[in-house]
Amino acid sequence: MSAPAFNLAGFAAVGLGAVLGAWGRWALGIWLSSGERLLPWGTLAANLAGGLLIGAALAWFARHPDLDPAWRLFGITGFLGALTTFSSFSVESLGLIQRGAFGLALAHTALHLLGSLAAAAIGYRLAS
Repeated sequence: MSAPAFNLAGFAAVGLGAVLGAWGRWALGIWLSSGERLLPWGTLAANLAGGLLIGAALAWFARHPDLDPAWRLFGITGFLGALTTFSSFSVESLGLIQRGAFGLALAHTALHLLGSLAAAAIGYRLAS
């Protein structure tokens, strides 16, 4: 199987989706993680919502193979790729470890990894 070819429509779809997804993650961070909180809830919300939405999107695109591939690039690669973030949650977990909150860091990491996986499975099931 050959690698997908570069095309302007795909490039624009990923870029626009990524901008919107990054803005969404930023807004969730402001809304849910402002002030003193036990955990940075904005990143967790972005990862869990992204997991749910990516599961649903995969099922939806599987049922609609006739759609222009740019829509999948926009939604999954661009929007959901930028909305969800491994790097932010990793830095947050590291911060908890550096504060000596090892149990909280483990719980935080487990919530992101297992929660996102469960959310993706639920989203796929709901959309199938």
